[in-house]
Amino acid sequence: MAGDMTILSSQKLSVLIVDDDSAQLMLVRMLVEQQGYDVLTASNGEEALELFRVNTDIRLVVTDLDMPHMDGFELIRRIRQEQTRYTYIIVLTSHEAQHSVVAALNDGADDFLTKPAFNEELQLRIKSGIRLLRLESQDELILSMAKLSEYRSEETGYHLEKVQHYTSLLAHDLFDNCKKFNLTSSFVEEIAQVTPLHDIGKVAIADNILHKPGKLTEEEFSIMKEHAVIGGNMLLDIFAKTGSHYLKTASDIAMYHHEKFNGTGYPKGLKGEGIPLSARIMALADIYDAMTSERCYKEAFSHEKVKNIIIQERGQHLDPDIVDSFLRQENVWLAIRARYQRIE
Repeated sequence: MAGDMTILSSQKLSVLIVDDDSAQLMLVRMLVEQQGYDVLTASNGEEALELFRVNTDIRLVVTDLDMPHMDGFELIRRIRQEQTRYTYIIVLTSHEAQHSVVAALNDGADDFLTKPAFNEELQLRIKSGIRLLRLESQDELILSMAKLSEYRSEETGYHLEKVQHYTSLLAHDLFDNCKKFNLTSSFVEEIAQVTPLHDIGKVAIADNILHKPGKLTEEEFSIMKEHAVIGGNMLLDIFAKTGSHYLKTASDIAMYHHEKFNGTGYPKGLKGEGIPLSARIMALADIYDAMTSERCYKEAFSHEKVKNIIIQERGQHLDPDIVDSFLRQENVWLAIRARYQRIE
């Protein structure tokens, strides 16, 4: 299990075992410690909840369901209410109480194990939990990389936060008003999560180009355009290794958000619906924030001026359906922009 432990980097990980049957508690503790984990134990839900509150290293919980003072169902609900980072919960159940598994899963449990626990089966259950926690840790690292990209680009003014709001607005509106896209609720939530990664490829662009105050030369612009392919391929490589689907969406956005609806964009010259929808949404959000924000090479444009440019680019640079979505919720965009202007 040492290899599994290293995937959480330097973060320590502890397992909390909860059971009022002292013999069962000792058995599970012994099996988990054999796998190399730090173990804490509790004999009921109340005791377990107190340990969970004061030990931030607890990331996995193995709990019985039928216990005095606070049963396993209530413990699961309380952990889900109070957790600051995701905790993987495995419930212990008897053959006679299989119906309780459904209730426990509904309360927020991730997996179950039938008593008596055997080492091989318990090891597989814990590996499943580690796999999920590994993805969470990778997600945090990736989003930190997005912030690093923003700092390097000197794009102050809450650029990442604003485009997250804008893309979320567009996705929700298209979900409600443009049925031809067949959007799912998971896509709507996913796209706002990954938009901070759209310019992650800029970490590979030289400072003299990235921070140039004036217009780029043709050669410099060719180099700048490479950030789309660099970022897209970087995220695609991580997706291939993790299978985390939202990273595929992130890769599409990073790679293709500079494509144009009429086929004159870069890096591939994709056209119309050949451009991933996520990238088409990102394109409008990025253009709006870039034009309404001050940069080292330009002043901020007014909302009305940017609105007119967006309308002119309908069917040219921008997807007509997404332009229509922007126009339907123009007042909300104005409110978001005004809110960030007050805190910048």
